[in-house]
Amino acid sequence: MTIKVGDSIPAMTLVKATADGPAPLATADLFGGRTVALFSVPGAFTPTCSAKHLPGFVDKAEALRARGVDEIVCLSVNDAFVMAAWGKSAGAEGKVTMIADGNGDFSKALGLTFDGSAYGMGLRGQRFSMIVKDGKVTELNIEPPGAFGVSSADHLLGQIA
Repeated sequence: MTIKVGDSIPAMTLVKATADGPAPLATADLFGGRTVALFSVPGAFTPTCSAKHLPGFVDKAEALRARGVDEIVCLSVNDAFVMAAWGKSAGAEGKVTMIADGNGDFSKALGLTFDGSAYGMGLRGQRFSMIVKDGKVTELNIEPPGAFGVSSADHLLGQIA
C-alpha cells in the first residue's frame, strides 16, 4: 500500500551520508517534532536527478527554510558513499541531507518503488516529494514514470506558501 497524506512515516533506520562515513539514523529522530521536505530520486548521478531534481532543492534550500522547513532530505536507493559523493559534487553540503536507502527498505515501506531492471538498476525508489510534519505526511507528490514536475523544489515550495 502506498503512503498517503495523513499517514505516519514508518519507524525504521536509514543511513545518513556523513564525512565520517555511513551513520544510522532513526526515522523518529529525522522526522519527529519537526518539518522535513523529503524528496526521492531513482538514482544518484542519473541525468534528471543530477541536472534538475537535486540542484533545484540546493537552490531553493533557503526559501524552503524561510517557510518553516527544518531539514531538506534527498533519498535514493544507493549506498551512503555514493550519496555523499553526489551531494558533494552537487554542492548540497549544509543545504540538503543525503540519505541512503541502500536496500530500498524505506522506499518499499512507503509503497513507492519501481523495477528498473530493464535499465540495469534493479529495485529503485520512485521520484516523489513530500512534506512531513512531526512524522506525518502533509503533502505528497508522486511523479508518473519518466516525469519530473510535481516533485520539484518549486512545486513543493508552492505548496507551503
